[in-house]
This record gives sequence, structure tokens and C-alpha cells, in this order.
Amino acid sequence: MQHVAETPRVRALWNPTGPCIADDREELDNATFARRVRIAATILHEQGVGRGDVVAVVLPNRLELVVILFAAWHIGAAVTPVKPDSTFEEMQYQISDCAAKVVITEGDRGFASLDVADVAGPAATTIAPMPTVVTEDDATALIIYTSGTTGQPKGVVLDHSNITAMCAMLIETLGLDETDHSLLILPLFHVNGIVVSVLSPLLAGGRATIAGRFSASTFFDVVERVRPTYFSAVPAIYAMLVTQSPERTPDTSSLRRVICGAAPMSAELIARFEARFDVPLVEGYGLSEGTCASTVNPPDGPRKPGTVGVPLPGQTIAVVDANGFLADPGEPGEVVIKGPNVMRGYLGRPKATAQTIVDGWLHTGDVGYFDPDGYLVLVDRIKDMIIRGGENIYPKEIENVLHAHPDVLEAAVVGAPHEVLGEVPVAHVVAMPGTTVTASHLLEHCGVSLARVKIPVAVHLTAELPRNPVGKIDKRKLRTMPAPA
Repeated sequence: MQHVAETPRVRALWNPTGPCIADDREELDNATFARRVRIAATILHEQGVGRGDVVAVVLPNRLELVVILFAAWHIGAAVTPVKPDSTFEEMQYQISDCAAKVVITEGDRGFASLDVADVAGPAATTIAPMPTVVTEDDATALIIYTSGTTGQPKGVVLDHSNITAMCAMLIETLGLDETDHSLLILPLFHVNGIVVSVLSPLLAGGRATIAGRFSASTFFDVVERVRPTYFSAVPAIYAMLVTQSPERTPDTSSLRRVICGAAPMSAELIARFEARFDVPLVEGYGLSEGTCASTVNPPDGPRKPGTVGVPLPGQTIAVVDANGFLADPGEPGEVVIKGPNVMRGYLGRPKATAQTIVDGWLHTGDVGYFDPDGYLVLVDRIKDMIIRGGENIYPKEIENVLHAHPDVLEAAVVGAPHEVLGEVPVAHVVAMPGTTVTASHLLEHCGVSLARVKIPVAVHLTAELPRNPVGKIDKRKLRTMPAPA
């Protein structure tokens, strides 16, 4: 497989007038995209950016971000995408932590930066001779910052071999080819949006369209207009889509599949989406530290909702006990991953890296087990486990029971402090629109399937659940929130 960094040049030679990438404002064919990349590379080179430097990009989802990504790679630099609605202090932390040589953004952010229009916009025209840079496999490609749920965000360092391996795995597993057209709706400051929805389809010879801000009420208007073959989203987006007015039946015939990642999705929500829109939903699992994906439910089946599928080709996944030994078959333990997709480490944090990657195995902090068919079932996060009077309780088990109720759209369970028992489970539930379910009814529902110690001490009905920038339910914030009245 060709090097990912060579994609613009190869596509321009292969099919110069073929469609490549688009957003809400413009569409670029392969030759135009390659030219824009070369122009941006020239301008970055003139600004002193070179091999080993880092380019920070503070932009919403737009095609210029992809132009800058390939331009930086063209001259041997790496890119760190910055969440565009971060606070000034958050941006400054990331930019300083990775020692970014330049920052590219739009408007005045309060710090020295290059304007995106001057670097990667359609009016930029400068192309000058530059030294040829051979992109080494071990050169840093991306520095993706974690959401910082356990302290300051850490920079996940992904090199070109990580990116190339991950794209190859996804192309093989999803069967991507030149007929595929992805619709990007996830943020481009996250590795899922970059790898699944942009790099993989482009490398496979397909195309990508970058959608603007997501709106559940207008999303299928975009699908009908763009005619993508797939999109990747998080459970929260699918939950919003299934609650749209049943009066409209959108045309989803262009979609071969849709993908869910970033957080576990209940089997009930998967069934609701597939029944409503007649599109297969493929759930996967992975981490930024593993360059995005490590398992996926096979698109051609059999798919097993309630699991996150089987390991991607080229990756080895195991489940280990607290002592680091392989857990017995069917017994829960920590999920560990080995393969060419495992990150180089956390930027400037050798201790954290050594704690996370042990003998080449990426320790995920997730608890899971393999079912008899070799499909991975996630039990929960180790850090989310509730210890009630010495009993270990995994919130996901309670959440699964709540999700099985037809009036429940979303559920999240967290531990609340208790003077005697240490912690007790508390559930926060978003009901399906138009239903009148009560907390007492849901507690009775839990009592049918759960041991008494696992039944929540309270169920709080709420309009929405707090989420982090990637769309995962923010359980840390949920623990600190006062219960709804």
C-alpha cells in the first residue's frame, strides 16, 4: 500500500479530474487538491516549518484542515489539531505542550498565528521549489490530545507507520474502494474523524465530504444531497436521529453501512436505528492510543449487537487479569492490544507511557471478555467500577438493563458516595420522546434482572446527559452534578 502522505500526488496522477474532497463551501478534484497541498507546503516552508516541527491547527471542520494536514506531511512536519471552541488557556496549553512551530486558524485568537485563508485558501497561489523530504515511517504524523478526564490532556503521538497500518486495516475490513464516499460529521480534532472518514476513503481511491455543524433535524437532507456510502458517528448522534419525527422517511439508499465508535452503543439503540432507517450499523471499538480502531463487527456479518466485534487484521487483542496473566475464557479482565497501530507514546511523558504500554501491549483500562465466537464484549471502564460494601459493580451491566426498557433512550450509571457502603449506584436516564416513564417504574424494571446490590438507589430522569468534546458521556461531570429536581 502507498504511503498515506503520498495520497494527494498519487491521486492527481491517477485521475486528475476525479472528485476528492468537499465541504459546505467548495469541492476539489484530485489535481486541485494536490495543488492546494503543494501551495500550503510552500508557505509553511517559507515560515520556517520543516522536518520534525509541529503545526497546530485551530479550525472547525473544513477542507482546509485536510489540506494543511497533507501539506505538513509533505515537508516532514507533524500536525496537532486543536478543538476550535477550547478556552484560550486550553489552546495555549496544547500549543505550548507540543512546542508548535506555527499555529493556523481564522480570526484573532489572542496569540500569534497564520490565517488559514493565506495558507490553504483558494486565493493562495505561491509555489516555490522546496527540498525533497522523504517521509520516514517512524516520523511523527499526528499528536492527538486526550480529553483530559484524569488530569491535564496528554498528547498521543502517532507516527506514519501507525496511520498507514490503521488505514490499511480499515480499508480491508470495511471493503473500501474507489466507489466509496464518506460523509464526515465527527470533529477533525479527533483521530476517528481523520482516519475513518478522511484518510481511509482517500487512500482507497474514494472521496470525502466534510459536513458542517451537525443537526439531527437536517442531517438526512445532507445525506440525500451528498449521497455518501457511509458515515461514522457516536451513540449520541444515533440516539438523536432515531428520535426524529417518524412522519418523514428519508432516502438512505446510498448508504451501504454506517459506523459507530468512540463509546459503546446499546443493542437496543442499534436495533432501533436499523429498523427505522434500513441501514446496517457496524459497531467498533478502539482508542486514540491505538490510532482509532481495534475491533469491529464484520460488515458482511455475522454482526452481534452487544459486542464490539472481532479484532482487526494485524492486531492481537487479549484479556488479562489483575496480575497480567491471560484471563480464563469468558472471564472479564483488562483489554490489552498489540499491533502496528499502537502509539509511540505520550508526548514528553515517559512514565505515563511506560504505565500504558507494557512489553508492547497497550493497556486500555477497559474491562471485557471474549464470547465463545471470539467477539469482544466490553464490561466497563476499570475506573468506573463501583465498590458497594465490598461488592464490585460494573455500571454498564445496569445500563444494559435500563436500555432494554422500550421507554429509555439513554442511560448512564455512576457511583455516589455513601457513608457506610462507600459507594452506591445512581442512574441518570433520558426517556424516549413522548413517553411517561417514571423513576419508580424503572427501578421495578431493574429489580427483575439485577441482584439487589446492583439496583440503583435512585433513577434521575433528565433531558440530556453531559458529554465530552468527542461525544462520550462525561461520567466525571455527571458525578459532580446535583441530581435533577
